[in-house]
Parts: sequence; C-alpha cells; structure tokens
Amino acid sequence: MKQKIYIVEDDASIGKLLSDYIEKYGFIIKVVQDFGSIIEEFDSFKPDVVLMDVNLPKFDGFYWCKRIRETSTVPIIFISARESGMDQVMALENGADDYITKPFYSEVVLAKIKSHIRRAYGNYATITEERIIELGYLKLYPERLELRFKNQSTIITKKEGILLECLMRRYPRIVNRDYLLEKMWDDTAFVEENTLNVNVTRLRRRLQEFDIENGIETVRGVGYKLNETIFEGQ
Repeated sequence: MKQKIYIVEDDASIGKLLSDYIEKYGFIIKVVQDFGSIIEEFDSFKPDVVLMDVNLPKFDGFYWCKRIRETSTVPIIFISARESGMDQVMALENGADDYITKPFYSEVVLAKIKSHIRRAYGNYATITEERIIELGYLKLYPERLELRFKNQSTIITKKEGILLECLMRRYPRIVNRDYLLEKMWDDTAFVEENTLNVNVTRLRRRLQEFDIENGIETVRGVGYKLNETIFEGQ
C-alpha cells in the first residue's frame, strides 16, 4: 500500500516542488487546498506523514499541529524559513516530530519522511502484543502514545513517550541527562540539551493534567527522577 503525504504549504512553487519530487518515489501526495479546513482535509485524506509550514494564512502551523495532535500521532515534519531556536521549540511544544529549515534539499526531506514512516509504522507492524508500562495508577502505552492515570487519559508526543518510559522503568532511581539525550536522539535529528528541557517541561504539564504536582524531580547536575507524588491518592 502506498503511503500518503499531506503538504501544508502556502507557497505554491514550494508545494509543487515537494509534491513532484516525493511523488516520483511512489507516495500519494495531497497539497492543502483550503487553509481554513486543514483538519477536515487531514481527516478525509488520512495521511501517513504531514509536512507543515509555519507561516500560513488564517492560523500558523503551530496551531494546526496542535489541532492534529488532539486526535492523531501521525509524524509531523515542519519545513520553514524561520530558523530561530524558539520557532523550533514552539514546533516541538505543539507536537512536531522534526524541523527542517528552508532552503532545503529535497533528498533530505525524502530521507526524513522515510525515516519517520519506518519508525512510526514499520517497526510496530510486527508487534502482536501491545506494550504497557505501569507505575502505580500511571500507565504508558508507547505504541499509541497514550498516557493514562486512573480514569483520565491524554495523548503525548513520541519524545515525551521515550522520556517518560525511561523515567518509569528506572523509578525510583535518578536517570542521567546523557542517558536521556542518547535515548531521544534518533536518525532523524540531533537532540540538543534544550530539547530535553522542553520535553521535561511538557511532561510535567501532562502530569499536572492529572493533578500530579512536582511529578518529575530535577536532581541538579545529574538528571531527573519521578517523584513519589505520582502515588498520592492511591
């Protein structure tokens, strides 16, 4: 079955360049038609990967990325002329999996698409039994990127899932920062110190959604550990 790529780009020439190049390699391509109906187009097309620009009409790419993440864990790769670290942080905070700056090499975009497809679908296709990591009432479902606490649930990003799995499996021990960076570093992007900080902050917010305060403890100069507050109320 051919995989589908949804391109959300307001520059028609760049959209056509990406579409023509990627289509040659056997993908089915859809370029956004209505910038006010991106979610409707996404739901109808059901893509395997989304290529997302930041500067878009009506709402920016960060907004649409966050909206997609409300219902889907599909890989989202930002392609933008905005090079600042803050833009890349914003993309990650809103659920993106990768960030490519313009001008770009089409070969790099294709390689990243294939890599994310391989990671999101290829390895999981052979799984016959879903993994569940449990710690008290906290349950992590890595394959579907879902986190549950008692009767509540939320969707997390891939890197948040990697980070939380490390912390849960090693509880109550401290997990070294270098170890976490190594685990979060994949073949699609180098993970910087700031990326780890961002994802720790985001995970704390996820736990706060479950009324778990101070769920992740920072051990200065060493790393992080889950706090015993995750067991409160049991």
